[in-house]
Amino acid sequence: MERNRWALVVAVGLTVFVAQLDATIVNVALPAIEDDFATSTALVQWVVLGYLTPIIALGLCAGRWVDAVDPRRALTLACAGFAVSTALAGLAPGIGWLIAARVLQGCFGVVLLALSAVLGTVSVRPEARGRAFGVIMLFGTTGGVLGPALGGQIVESLGWPWIFYLSIPAVAAAVLLASGQLPLGDGLTWPRRRWLVEAATFGGGAVAVILGLSLAVTESPVWLVVAVLALPLLVAWYRGRDAVPVRELLGTRGVLGPHVALVLVYTGFNVLVFVLPFFLQHGLHTSAGTAGLVLLAFPIAALATSYGAGMVADRVGTRPIAVVGAGVLALGAVLLLFAGDAPGDLFWRLAVVGAGFGVFNGQLQVLLMGNTPRSKMGLTSATSNVVRQLGIAFGSATGAALWSVSGSDALRWGATLGAVSLVVAGLIVARTRVVPADDAPVAAQPHTD
Repeated sequence: MERNRWALVVAVGLTVFVAQLDATIVNVALPAIEDDFATSTALVQWVVLGYLTPIIALGLCAGRWVDAVDPRRALTLACAGFAVSTALAGLAPGIGWLIAARVLQGCFGVVLLALSAVLGTVSVRPEARGRAFGVIMLFGTTGGVLGPALGGQIVESLGWPWIFYLSIPAVAAAVLLASGQLPLGDGLTWPRRRWLVEAATFGGGAVAVILGLSLAVTESPVWLVVAVLALPLLVAWYRGRDAVPVRELLGTRGVLGPHVALVLVYTGFNVLVFVLPFFLQHGLHTSAGTAGLVLLAFPIAALATSYGAGMVADRVGTRPIAVVGAGVLALGAVLLLFAGDAPGDLFWRLAVVGAGFGVFNGQLQVLLMGNTPRSKMGLTSATSNVVRQLGIAFGSATGAALWSVSGSDALRWGATLGAVSLVVAGLIVARTRVVPADDAPVAAQPHTD
């Protein structure tokens, strides 16, 4: 029987740690970058969007490529490219250079995300996957916790370029750990040229929807036209050849439900994530520092529950633990409905939300990957990452719309919408069938669609 490779789990955790650290630490540095380059807020936001855009646009292509190539070589290439582009971002002499480096960073980051769920699944035996994904999510949550705290200190003492250099030792350690755990396979092949059509149609459509919704809230409703223009792109992709494996995957027993649950959970959760900072600083008139301390309740609680949830899931199964996690998330949203005006009152209620997320997130991924054919694990990793990003975008756009329309009442509306979406997600997971390991289709050769 194949042994558990926990060093590989740690390597995967390091790549997720880097992705989460990078996401939170960059936001803290945006005001300093804006001042340093004497640029506008509208332009500096592309330091974030430049990284996110290729992750969405190339997500499915990256999943197909990961399914078809040697994972060790793919991980080495992605880590090396991520490190180089990160260094280029830190050395940027102007905003244009920095945005270009962030786009390049996203192109390598999407491969790391596609590899993470695949390697996390194959690194251990099925009975240890709950713990494995608990460890991976532990790394990810730690990155999210450390980002704001480290970023503020680094920007103040060393300057914003140093926030990018932090990622380089972590990705180097990931390569060293993985190289001792993965056999070296055949050389890498170029992605197929027709996949670029998929990037232009599906990726272009998804990005257009996100940009249209977000700019309609922050700039003008006229930007909704951009979201509407995405429809022909998405229809063209759906009718094309490359959509066939995705349709087949979502038609596999036990795969579609977890995808829908992910969209609902990330949408409902990110409505709250967007509204809470505005409610604290503009509604309750707290300082930015106090608001940051209150918001730390979420990642700290998630950090405390993720590994324990994995240990329990390995004994009783992933589906009931994921359902419990969704229930705790919904409970936290309901509790926020009755929150008072004291920051401390918000803190413990938000901690309930974080605890539920720590229980839910890793175990739903275990459930999804366990129901996935072995030949489509990379594609499933990619599709689950894409729907997460879409949930983040939809939730943030909804939160922005609620705040602009209802002001301080946005927390009540956001908590209500979040609770409903989280309850529905839990019901979907509860009805998702678990495919026994002996019945799960396993391909002998890598998928090459």
